[in-house]
Amino acid sequence: MPLLSINYDSPREIRSFLDSRNLGMRKKFGQNFLINPRIRARLLSALETQDGDEVWEIGPGLGAMTTGLLDQGARVTAFEIDPAFSGALRELFGYNESFRLIEGDVLKTWPAAAASFTTASAEASEKGGVSCPCRMPLLLGNLPYNIAAVLLADFIEKKWYFPRIVVTVQKEVALRMAALRGTKTYSSFSVLCASVYRTVPLAAIKGSSFYPPPRVDSQALRLELLPEKDRKNRSSLFHPLVRALFSSRRKTIRNNMLFFVSSCIVKVPAEDAADEAFRRCGLSGNLRAENLSVEDFAALAEAVESISSYGL
Repeated sequence: MPLLSINYDSPREIRSFLDSRNLGMRKKFGQNFLINPRIRARLLSALETQDGDEVWEIGPGLGAMTTGLLDQGARVTAFEIDPAFSGALRELFGYNESFRLIEGDVLKTWPAAAASFTTASAEASEKGGVSCPCRMPLLLGNLPYNIAAVLLADFIEKKWYFPRIVVTVQKEVALRMAALRGTKTYSSFSVLCASVYRTVPLAAIKGSSFYPPPRVDSQALRLELLPEKDRKNRSSLFHPLVRALFSSRRKTIRNNMLFFVSSCIVKVPAEDAADEAFRRCGLSGNLRAENLSVEDFAALAEAVESISSYGL
């Protein structure tokens, strides 16, 4: 049974809890507590957890969303960077066998957690005498503004795909995640997200829904994993090529491509290799990166890889 509880709707009670344990809030960690119960309920509902689901929670803070997840029967792995808040989380949830805490910077700790999860799933499968793919965890988080895009891109580039993701991010980051081809906010991050997930806006969240209130608006999003047929067999050059073609947005893709192919194709002049890649994909080198679809980037990456391996 829990040793204590917090009224997560009340800034006064949250402040009282923090003061009673001499806990400060550090701006660099982006610590803002979601005090709007309707928004919390909507995020939990959007995640669609089933009893026994594994959920990774990024930045649990004092556990407002953690409580909801555990009440739904989820098994929660919480990633918390602040040692002081980690102590509070152990005090709040340490009794619960469905709660696991991983301390430290999630950018550094998640790969080991992923390896541990995969190993445990494989061992459980062998023990049951059945060989089956592990059921991947879901992801929930009020992501700190300074790491949101970096963390999500890291998951995607390392092919750690969650079946569903529900996150709250800065509005600017949300616009980039959901941006469509041809718009000003369409970026390499937009392409990375669209190559793996369908992004669905859930709710705009004003600063008044948090304590303390941030100076920027936030946006809640749900990311739904695309079917395997729509994301498999990507060339290993796909991610680096996307970044390269967006590296100088004002330049044509041919100009950006020349620098890219010169680093991965040594047997063919860069100009010839770039032009041949565009020819094979039916694309003009005079386009800019924001004009290309995910499928265009994928085709270009495959073409460059083929030219690198077999020549023109």
